[in-house]
Amino acid sequence: MVAGESGLGKSTLVHSLFLTDLYKDRKLLSAEERISQTVEILKHTVDIEEKGVKLKLTIVDTPGFGDAVNNTECWKPITDYVDQQFEQYFRDESGLNRKNIQDNRVHCCLYFISPFGHGLRPVDVGFMKALHEKVNIVPLIAKADCLVPSEIRKLKERIREEIDKFGIHVYQFPECDSDEDEDFKQQDRELKESAPFAVIGSNTVVEAKGQRVRGRLYPWGIVEVENQAHCDFVKLRNMLIRTHMHDLKDVTCDVHYENYRAHCIQQMTSKLTQDSRMESPIPILPLPTPDAETEKLIRMK
Repeated sequence: MVAGESGLGKSTLVHSLFLTDLYKDRKLLSAEERISQTVEILKHTVDIEEKGVKLKLTIVDTPGFGDAVNNTECWKPITDYVDQQFEQYFRDESGLNRKNIQDNRVHCCLYFISPFGHGLRPVDVGFMKALHEKVNIVPLIAKADCLVPSEIRKLKERIREEIDKFGIHVYQFPECDSDEDEDFKQQDRELKESAPFAVIGSNTVVEAKGQRVRGRLYPWGIVEVENQAHCDFVKLRNMLIRTHMHDLKDVTCDVHYENYRAHCIQQMTSKLTQDSRMESPIPILPLPTPDAETEKLIRMK
């Protein structure tokens, strides 16, 4: 999932990460249309291949987040969406056919922080506190080419301090095993030191020193997206697709989903003890529109 206010380069970064244009038919809204816009949830599914391994990836975009004048609880549609995916998975898991369950849970949320402020804004803190118990949050400093390296270092330190101060639980990289080789340990140390990642996205290929690279051309020089001296884009992509993909899924499954599941079962148990008419504790979730057929199947089970 990608979240953050408009204009921070979310679409461009997704395009750069997976080299697919998911936003061909996107219509940019005028200022007048933005006033009435609410937070939407848009899903895009894309097939990517990395070193011969094919992967089906679903990217969830959240246009309209943080764009209003009053952003009170603007993250509610996003938290509802994450809970709906947990609920659907819980229903499938409790159903009769558990072999072919489709996992639509959100395994990672890339949260874009504006480079123009002095750290986190109230909407950033509110969003991350609302979601940190439900999803792995990876904070990013968007449009890092707006800042010089010393400013990026200061902003990273400020964001890390504020994340600790407000008690926000962002995704923690797992500790290396002692038998791992030195290169891997060094790479892991660099990842931990780089968070929050300062990223740059680009849809264009430019020529630098006789080579064609993905980057941005300015009157004073070229910013290369895949140059680690310029930004943390390569570290983020490696972390998402190569090194930490399974860990993100494991944390979602073993921590966030298990917490949700325990909460559901606790609610149902307390409801059943109150309702003496029920004969046995049958896991039935409250549905907005009860589906008689599903209820019948669960009762049979």
